Amino acid sequence: MLEIHRALRSRGAPVRVATQGGSYETVLRSAGVPYDVIGPRMSEQRCAEFMRNAVGVGNVRQSMYTDAELRSYVRAEAAYFRTNHVQVAVTGFTLTALLSTRLAGIPLVTEHAGCWVPPTYERGLLPAPIEPIKPALRALPRPVMQWLTNASPRWLRFYCGGFNRVAAELGVPGVPSLAALMLGDLTLVPEVPEILGIPAAELAGWRPAGRAAYWPTTRLRYTGPLYARLDVPLPDRVVDFLNRPGRVIYVAITSSSADLVRGVVRQLSSLDERILVAGTLHDLGDLASDRVLVAGVLPSHLVMPRVDLAVTAGGQGSVQTAMAAGTPLVGIPLQPEQDLNVALLERQGAARRISTRQASTPSLAQLARQMLTDERYRESAARVQRYYDGVDGPGNAADAIIALAAAQPMASRPATHRREAVS
Repeated sequence: MLEIHRALRSRGAPVRVATQGGSYETVLRSAGVPYDVIGPRMSEQRCAEFMRNAVGVGNVRQSMYTDAELRSYVRAEAAYFRTNHVQVAVTGFTLTALLSTRLAGIPLVTEHAGCWVPPTYERGLLPAPIEPIKPALRALPRPVMQWLTNASPRWLRFYCGGFNRVAAELGVPGVPSLAALMLGDLTLVPEVPEILGIPAAELAGWRPAGRAAYWPTTRLRYTGPLYARLDVPLPDRVVDFLNRPGRVIYVAITSSSADLVRGVVRQLSSLDERILVAGTLHDLGDLASDRVLVAGVLPSHLVMPRVDLAVTAGGQGSVQTAMAAGTPLVGIPLQPEQDLNVALLERQGAARRISTRQASTPSLAQLARQMLTDERYRESAARVQRYYDGVDGPGNAADAIIALAAAQPMASRPATHRREAVS
């Protein structure tokens, strides 16, 4: 969101930034970006609970928010949009915006689906999950599992219940499927055609075509890579650690449990390598040693070029930051979008997936050793880096958002009141 915000501002677009609060407010403050908090401010404890309930991690019968929270946030966001004359809302994963934008009558731009968009699974490009959402599915033959994975987004209603109860109360359209939960009116696909394998014209030409699983207004557009370039320096102790001789593994599994991070670091510690850990939300000081440095939120775009292997959950940001630096990656997917992100790079020879069950076993250390000693992984990552070179993902996203805002009716409002809200 910060990258899109910068690109919008550089083009002269009037922008407001809003959030529900929480653990990463410090990032906004560090970047010097003014922002508003809408609705009840999330505490760090509530943010951690939200992550435990997130798509692909929590129970599929809940919607991450309580009905009372959904009701409160949706009404507050819609009022904010009206008060500030917002014409387009842009979000990374503030899912309440799915309802509040409809209540306010404005379009929503999303990018949180990554490449997990309809043309991908309609063409059967989703991989069989490394860790099926239901353990019983592990017994299925892999081709059957892959077919189910590509067919299911259109008919599954996982995580949608609370959204639909509140939508019915407020008189706005509900969320018809898991697929729709991940889509907006304009869904930005933060990748390049060479990696996803779908031509740009075909992606842009996709339409819901009356299918009940999708929002009828959804459109898709490639932007190219979108990842954070936090405008903060590397801490001196991190610089000193990276300057020491020898290879470094960067562990940045930020949207996960502390237990998973601990298990990963313990297994990697069996290797004769140094390990840098982005602790972010977790208190992981107990892992520190002469070969393990635990830090907080780090500017990963400055770290990735200086390490030999990255280990992440496979989120779009961390994967693309690694590839933009030509750094091979081990992904431990926690949700379907992350599974796909890493699988796309597996097909390029630049990454490997491992399940959460295996990530706390010697299998992880064995895989890391293999990737560190096989130069083909780094060569493949460098090839992906060349695909990314010269592609202005944030700029392309900003251009698409501005074009959408320009297409919205202004009614009697002065042009100077038009706003794009990034949440």
